[in-house]
Amino acid sequence: MPQTDFSPAADRNKQAIFDLLRRLLPERGQALEIASGTGQHMVWFAAGLPRWSWQPTDVRADALNGIAAGVAQQGLGNVHAPLLLDVMAPRWLPDDERFDAIYCANLLHISPWATCAALFHGSARHLASGGALITYGPYLEDGVPTSEGNLSFDQSLRVQDPAWGIRRREDVELQAAKAGLQLSARHAMPANNLLLVWKLMT
Repeated sequence: MPQTDFSPAADRNKQAIFDLLRRLLPERGQALEIASGTGQHMVWFAAGLPRWSWQPTDVRADALNGIAAGVAQQGLGNVHAPLLLDVMAPRWLPDDERFDAIYCANLLHISPWATCAALFHGSARHLASGGALITYGPYLEDGVPTSEGNLSFDQSLRVQDPAWGIRRREDVELQAAKAGLQLSARHAMPANNLLLVWKLMT
């Protein structure tokens, strides 16, 4: 069965993200992807990091078949069946489920602000010792000029839904701290995006 959904943006940025993940992540581990969407990122990462096992998830039930199709198309044996997961739910997975990495791309700016706190609290519950939450997408930052492209993108998001919009990185850090996570690394990425690494406070 062919993969039905396709994101041109995910196809453009998957290699740049993968190149960085390959440097950041250990040789093997267990990864949870939040808001897998089309599954293009996870399929690419799973193929390139075969010693990692991957658990894709999405809040949309109709996305799961497309993710599974993409996995089957590539013949990947290190990817679990995709799961329905709502970040806002008080319980994501069984309490004893732990992951060495939790990956979430392009969620915070296309969801209500409450999703940010939910993402960090849920991740704090399911990160293994020494694990990392990795978020990718556009951010606003104090003291860093915002590109015209991101300003236009932010305006277009707010027209679609007033609850959406590019988040200020410093506001996201405050939410992370409330959940017991701190920013460990900031990586500038192509097209005015950032890849941020969050770890449990010690």
